Amino acid sequence: MTQLLLRSPNVTTSESGEALLDVRNLRTSFHTGEGVVYAVDNVSFKVRRGEAVALVGESGCGKSVTAMSIMRLVAPPGKITAGAINFKGRDLSKLSEREMRNVRGNDIAMVFQEPMTSLNPVFKIGTQVAEAIRIHRRASKKEAWRQAGEMLELVSIPDPIKRLDDYPHQLSGGMRQRVMIAMALSCDPELLIADEPTTALDVTIQAQIMELLASLQKKLGLAILLITHDLGVVAEFCERIIVMYTGRIVEEAPVLELFANPAHPYTRGLLKSLPSVTKAGGTRLPTIAGMVPPITALPKGCKFNPRCPDVMPICLGNEPALMVVGAEHTARCYLHGEEADPERLGQ
Repeated sequence: MTQLLLRSPNVTTSESGEALLDVRNLRTSFHTGEGVVYAVDNVSFKVRRGEAVALVGESGCGKSVTAMSIMRLVAPPGKITAGAINFKGRDLSKLSEREMRNVRGNDIAMVFQEPMTSLNPVFKIGTQVAEAIRIHRRASKKEAWRQAGEMLELVSIPDPIKRLDDYPHQLSGGMRQRVMIAMALSCDPELLIADEPTTALDVTIQAQIMELLASLQKKLGLAILLITHDLGVVAEFCERIIVMYTGRIVEEAPVLELFANPAHPYTRGLLKSLPSVTKAGGTRLPTIAGMVPPITALPKGCKFNPRCPDVMPICLGNEPALMVVGAEHTARCYLHGEEADPERLGQ
């Protein structure tokens, strides 16, 4: 159970900082037996230097495919078919694979949700961290091993020099995730993409990992794109929130604004379903009706309309555009357009 402690947004980075990552109209397509489907459809957002941004939504909403698209790691039959991924002024979607390999690790690093599937079980921890350093920094074996020890110390692994000789199975889940973070940061990237980094961990260890990421962000000046479904984690860690549904962005706002004034019915449903220490014992948590529709059979109009408690006739026609709700706050919902029913706006 996560207690919500909203962090004040960093005004310097979120309002006036330079965009480190600028994703524009990104579309990632998959060719299936039922035709072409879009796992990521016309997605645009920015991550500024030193900023923590969350990409949230239920499983199957396109969060991880968005992250893999940024890293250019989408496996066939998936393919980026439109848009631009500008990082420090370079469009990553236009780079050759060789150029992209230089970006991965050195400029953008990624941490995955299950470290046991990312670490090789037959090699020592030190060997794996040092190998990442040797590949990207061209250091000698001795120097890479020394730096590997420093990286384990950076991520607060106890007795880091001794742990270099351990194998992955000798470490707890939380320690393995710290090792993955150490590997990701070993080449001093400017952007860290963390894809559900705490999902496989218990609640206490989740908090420790998020505290570690927050301290590293501050110490190293990292920009972080956090992929998660846990809005409690987002509340404590991030400055802006991007909500995705069926491959589309349905709402974006600063964290304080979104928690105080959620504008999309889907976002309101996610927030209402959060556990809270203030709710009476035995009270059932509200749920969002239905399931995320399969990407091959999306409804016409607003993609959330079959599950939406505020659905209107217009929602069944054309899909709404992102509409301005407030300062730096947009929502893909007709409740905030000219066709909205005024009596529903406060719900």
